[in-house]
Amino acid sequence: MIKTDKKSKIVALRFRESDHQRIKQKAEKAKMNFTEFVTTSALGKKVTVIEGLDEVLKEQKAIGRNINQLTTLCNMGRINCPDLKEIKEQYAQVLTLLNEIVRRCK
Repeated sequence: MIKTDKKSKIVALRFRESDHQRIKQKAEKAKMNFTEFVTTSALGKKVTVIEGLDEVLKEQKAIGRNINQLTTLCNMGRINCPDLKEIKEQYAQVLTLLNEIVRRCK
């Protein structure tokens, strides 16, 4: 998606040091820069921070790598009909974690 509406307006704002630090910390937690966070907040848009998602994504990537390795071995003829029970269990755990995260965001 290409944005054609360039930011051209510069606005100087004054913050108390403590307020600036709190806003900066919130922006970092939301993985946004200061300007994005302030703009989003000022326009009344919701900023959602999802805790624990990094670990879930890491686990999901590991499962994907396992599946890719099994697929490669099958295509090479080195294994036949691999047992996917362990991968299914790992995936079920990931889905459980994702459901917990979704419940926290509601």
